Amino acid sequence: MRAIAQTGRIPADPAHGGDPKRLTILGSTGSIGRSTVDVIRHADGAFAVDALVANANIAELAAQAKAVNARLAVTADPALYEPLKDALAGSGIEAAAGEAAVVEAAGRPVDMVMASIVGAAGLAPTLAAIEQGTTVALANKECLVCAGELVIAAAERKRIGIVPVDSEHSAVFQVFETGNADAVARVILTASGGPFRTFSREEIASATPEQALRHPNWSMGQKVTIDSATLMNKGLELIEAFHLFPIDEDRLDVLVHPQSIVHSLVEYRDGSLLAQMGVPDMRTPIAYALSWPRRISAPVERLRLEEVGQLTFEAVDGERFPSVALCRSALRRGGSATTILNAANEIAVAAFLSGRIPFPAITGLVADTLERAEGEAMLGPVATLDEVWAADAYGRRIATDLAGAL
Repeated sequence: MRAIAQTGRIPADPAHGGDPKRLTILGSTGSIGRSTVDVIRHADGAFAVDALVANANIAELAAQAKAVNARLAVTADPALYEPLKDALAGSGIEAAAGEAAVVEAAGRPVDMVMASIVGAAGLAPTLAAIEQGTTVALANKECLVCAGELVIAAAERKRIGIVPVDSEHSAVFQVFETGNADAVARVILTASGGPFRTFSREEIASATPEQALRHPNWSMGQKVTIDSATLMNKGLELIEAFHLFPIDEDRLDVLVHPQSIVHSLVEYRDGSLLAQMGVPDMRTPIAYALSWPRRISAPVERLRLEEVGQLTFEAVDGERFPSVALCRSALRRGGSATTILNAANEIAVAAFLSGRIPFPAITGLVADTLERAEGEAMLGPVATLDEVWAADAYGRRIATDLAGAL
């Protein structure tokens, strides 16, 4: 039985008069990190920030650290240590730099770590937080896509909770009745459909990066926005849901819901369909994750259904958006298949954004990489972090070679 997200130790509860919940934010200058900082600043002292970790945006990292009175600010780039130190001069905030410093910051003793570093780079620090015994608010898809079995096994061993932050998994988390898990018929993730929901196959074939980056509902980083345009994000979320919740792959579904008001649904065998709804604002699931198992106020607009007027749902068009089926196939294959899929997708998205491949070739390149991996008997188990890295490196190498041949 896989670990459900709710299992594990319940962290400190600042909402009931306790000390502030101590937090570390991994990826603080990204989209999720910025929203997390905003939630904290509106939380009336409910949280105390221990460390902020970012990549190369030193000015914003330093400003954030000062704004939330963090104890430590870390840049992943060792060459930027001196600029960060200078930017923090006189603040009393410690500076550090480099990959080892990132992992060390993630492993500092706090109540919760917000894991929002984008890509496979977020895996090692997230595992460091788990090994420390810290509850993880998980906003990094790749941790469960690349190494779901490894991450969940570590969380079970340490008896810590993994609280999902993605709006879809947060929605499931909020309406999934743990005590009635056997009564769940389906978990349904919703997808906005992205910028190309109404595009024909011919229009999609000629889509530009500028068009793909115009998401109709959400403001996200480039890679995540492209994943939304291909619907690869929904396939990756299916893989995540498989690891987070005790439900088999054939009971995981996706519906296109262009309003992005219903964030996910859980169907029970008695015919009940429970949904979590809200305006498309990541600060709501972030606030829920940070304050779990209770709730705090969030600086978001309230949902007015009378103003929304109509909610619509559509089946996923597998011909125009084959990514969901591709991810299902990788999940069924198991082992390193999802790790290689994720690595190939990162290479493919970068190739598209740089103009080296057309939009439909993103999914095609991922599929070809998996086919090559299967032909070379590379779809084996991944039981250690080294095996994850090996599968990731293999996927990137094959995808890079294939992209160069297009």
